[in-house]
Amino acid sequence: MPTPQISRRSLLVGGGVGVGLIVGYMLWPRVYAPGLNTAPGEYILSGFVKVGADGHVTIVVPQVELGHGVFTGLAQIVADELGADWRTVAVEAAQPGKSGTNAILAHEWADGLGNSGWTIGTWPDAGSFSATGGSTSVRAFESRLRDAGAAARALLCSAAAKRWDADWQACETHDGFVWHGDERMRFGEVAADAAKLSVPSGIAWRSGSESRLVAQELPRIDLPSKVDGSVNFAADIRLPDMVYASIAEGPIGDATVKRVNEAAAKRVTGVLDVVKTDRWVAVVATNWWAADRGLAAAAPRFDVAGTLAGDRHIAKRLEAALDDPGTRLSASGDVGAAFRGAQVLTQSYSAGLGAHAGVETASATALLKNGTLQIWAPTQVPGLAAEAAARSVDMPVSSVIIHPMMVGGSFGARYEHGVVGPAAFLAKKLGRPVQVMRSRSEEMRRDMFRAPAAARMAARVESDGRIAAWFAQVAAPATLHEMQARLGDGKSPHEALAAASEKAEPAAIAGMAPPYDIPVHAVDHHPVSIGIPTGDWRGRAHVANAFFRECFIDEIAHTVGSEPFGIRMGMLNGNPRLAQCLTKVAATGGWQGGVNGTNQGLACHTMAGSHIAVMVEARREGSQIKVDRIFAVADVGRIINPGIVRAQIIGGLVFGMSAATGAPVTIERGLAGPARFGELRLPRMADCPKIEVELIISREEPGGVGELSVPAVAPAIAGALFAAAGVRYRQLPLILA
Repeated sequence: MPTPQISRRSLLVGGGVGVGLIVGYMLWPRVYAPGLNTAPGEYILSGFVKVGADGHVTIVVPQVELGHGVFTGLAQIVADELGADWRTVAVEAAQPGKSGTNAILAHEWADGLGNSGWTIGTWPDAGSFSATGGSTSVRAFESRLRDAGAAARALLCSAAAKRWDADWQACETHDGFVWHGDERMRFGEVAADAAKLSVPSGIAWRSGSESRLVAQELPRIDLPSKVDGSVNFAADIRLPDMVYASIAEGPIGDATVKRVNEAAAKRVTGVLDVVKTDRWVAVVATNWWAADRGLAAAAPRFDVAGTLAGDRHIAKRLEAALDDPGTRLSASGDVGAAFRGAQVLTQSYSAGLGAHAGVETASATALLKNGTLQIWAPTQVPGLAAEAAARSVDMPVSSVIIHPMMVGGSFGARYEHGVVGPAAFLAKKLGRPVQVMRSRSEEMRRDMFRAPAAARMAARVESDGRIAAWFAQVAAPATLHEMQARLGDGKSPHEALAAASEKAEPAAIAGMAPPYDIPVHAVDHHPVSIGIPTGDWRGRAHVANAFFRECFIDEIAHTVGSEPFGIRMGMLNGNPRLAQCLTKVAATGGWQGGVNGTNQGLACHTMAGSHIAVMVEARREGSQIKVDRIFAVADVGRIINPGIVRAQIIGGLVFGMSAATGAPVTIERGLAGPARFGELRLPRMADCPKIEVELIISREEPGGVGELSVPAVAPAIAGALFAAAGVRYRQLPLILA
């Protein structure tokens, strides 16, 4: 088989406003040895920076682009520290390795698991945790990338200083030049000499505000190629002699293949083979459409051990779990003593399963040749995906090369790598490259849904309206333990369910502890096994827990004769950043007191070191909810690119609105629905409200952005609906029918 020649590899290159280039100068696939690879005339100046003789600067980004702007934001940090000309900056994805270890996400996962003994070195065997997610990209990599940019700058200055017979520390960089007074040299002129030098000591990060790239709304590097279609996603990969496969798994649970009509599948034009394992069936063809039609004709049937899960089963398990003893995972003071003999307000809430519904369905391309397995896949955890591929073909992970592709919508779904193993298995079995892709209906049914949850809330309220004590019980699956078992230990979804059964975890109550001055509070987790695999979802458990918490605050306010803004402001003495967000959203947004007929609702949230307040105007329109306006004020700390931050917050607001007003995910006899986009009642452009976002200028350390705005939307909508018509909504989605 000839060496594959995949379309020319693209480097995404920054430009002026509205300008973007795609510069191809290396052929795919690349063999990734330790360290960075270079093209002719390109020189490595630090672990994340390469400079070409023609002056281009390539920044190796240790995070996967999920559409959230990380290729731009992280490259902007390096380019700023380097003093590069943004028009010459290109990016490429880093290979998984220790330089890409996301220590913040690893620690947060360890904390979320509780006392599990999990450490960074556990996944994968290579000793790295290359992962994108959890609103951690800037938080995890800003310092390392600044160091890399500063080191490269020092080398360029040193090389230029030698030619000028000057002190390198008397030189500076900006706009792609090294400067010494009025003298200047282009980066490309000294790159070769700089690469031969050792990094000098005494390097400091840049200071001052002149010729800086940070805090600028620079154009997104990835957008032009997405608009013109020239960028490669996983399904765009083409290899010589490649075949295509559509795959089907059984109902949710311990499902095994029972029957397949191979003859019917092979009668479909283009079908080449039908491959069965104990757990899945794949039809292989000369094109994916033929493979999917062949799979439909094969009509695979499965046996499922045990009871098939359904909506009633899930609801009963959640409610029953709240009656069982829980595990206290967050507490301040003695809540039992505070409640003793006092009048206590109580309420119950629930949240259903949440679908990811990304535009791109799961796919992977595998090529096994000369003892090396190459995988092209959209994955947030490339190292773990490589391990999954290695397990499926019984190879050492050191023989696997993973090419992390851009992701066409993840929202947490691409932590999972369910098709990577089958792609590797088929490549080995068929002896040729294979591209596996799920159909839309299969993708929707095999989703690792956002975990459902139920909560019982209780509060002691003083005569002046202050909340003196707060108690929350949360029944929810141990989702992070499931993910640990699936991703780290290679267990199947039903095996992971068993491994995580009844394990209490802090991640399940994330976002429930109030960000307000409540002197006594306690939160208990009541773990529950619902028979449905669950996974990460944009906003994580904060989405359900913030809904429970903020809706309960509204109900307390109504009971004691207060109003949503006033009761919150009265409890924010210890959280000035959130108080500023709330004050601004009320003052600038035109808050009218939340009284009947105003159709306005408020909610606040704090997560990942950032703060947000959201005001919504919404109403019931027939059987649907109409959201007319969303106004948000956020404090995310020091901002790298305001445009990206604003876009992420707007995207999160729409995502949260979709989860609140869309159709519920239903489970019947182990089969999930809806199976099509149209049935999810996702908002279209005409349904989207007027959205305004104000960012607070801050010198605090950068906080997370990607998930911040999702949790506060649903409770704000619920509050607006109560203000409009006096009806309380205590479940997500808000309208279940």
